[in-house]
Amino acid sequence: MPGAKGRITLALHDFRAGICSIYLWPVLGWQDIKQRYRRSVIGPFWLTISYGALIMGMGPLYGRLLQQDLSTYLPYLAVGFIAWILISSLITEGCGAFIGAEGYITQMKLPFTAHVLRVVWRNLLIFFHNFVIVLVVMIFSPPPLTWALLTVPLAVLVIAVNGIWIGIVFGLLCARYRDFTQVVGSVVQIAFFLTPVMWRPNMLGRMQWAADWNPLHHLLEIVRAPLISGKVMPLSWMVAVGLAVAGFAVALGLFSRYRARVAYWL
Repeated sequence: MPGAKGRITLALHDFRAGICSIYLWPVLGWQDIKQRYRRSVIGPFWLTISYGALIMGMGPLYGRLLQQDLSTYLPYLAVGFIAWILISSLITEGCGAFIGAEGYITQMKLPFTAHVLRVVWRNLLIFFHNFVIVLVVMIFSPPPLTWALLTVPLAVLVIAVNGIWIGIVFGLLCARYRDFTQVVGSVVQIAFFLTPVMWRPNMLGRMQWAADWNPLHHLLEIVRAPLISGKVMPLSWMVAVGLAVAGFAVALGLFSRYRARVAYWL
């Protein structure tokens, strides 16, 4: 039985091997999407159409309820909602990263990290499909043409990086405690209403600190702010990057300790 240092070395080796297996997890992620939409003519674009119809229906309604100008509120809602779908999917599907790969884990020797990257890649592909909605909205409400737009791909990358440690941590917890999946799903549903997806933080007035203390809000803002206001939010970037660093520290500790038990839990 390796000691603590040996377990950390094995965990880091798994990280490296998983990232280097780029021949594997992109293919598995793409196969997941093909399998999910097997025999469908337009595949994942059904999700895009569904989300597009939902945004077009919610925009005028909530714009009226919240007394917002539709020309500015609709882009705000569209970007926020599509970014939220990515974040929430990384959290909820990360819970099943190891459970869904049970067949591979119990029969083949593959890096555990590859199964997490498979989930992240799959959701990034769906996000790129859904981003078509944002592009269509931006045709009618063009974003400010500033250098801040160049940070949007980097912001998506930071969200994906956070999705990796989330998949490792939640994947381990859900493999050991299956009820944890339901808990995470319920918390994510509540978080949707507590996060400024449909509403703006300044609507809280003196309670705006509640949004500032919400890390999910900052993950949204690093994508939404450049597209809506043409600005880069330094605080949101610090929170997003800090969340990734702290998350990977926790993930490394848990992964190094329980990595060898995953196959037995499944």
